[in-house]
Amino acid sequence: MNLTNKIKAMLQMRGKKNKELAEYLELGSAQALTNKFNRGSFSAEDLIKIAAFLDAELAFILPDNQKISLDLSDIRKTAPETEAVKHGD
Repeated sequence: MNLTNKIKAMLQMRGKKNKELAEYLELGSAQALTNKFNRGSFSAEDLIKIAAFLDAELAFILPDNQKISLDLSDIRKTAPETEAVKHGD
């Protein structure tokens, strides 16, 4: 089962609709999500947001069973020190 089919299956299992996910991802339309499904083009940020939308966990599980979870706080933001430089502080 490919990534698109897994996401679709999880949406169905959670009783969510494509349109709701498209809105959550701020894609502008359900068609934009369909295009992502057709291309299989999901960024790490998309996957983190999809996991949050589905109230699921996205994680790396290492061979020794250590788990490193990814969540919305891991999505890249502009660092405060970078903002200070931009504003001349």
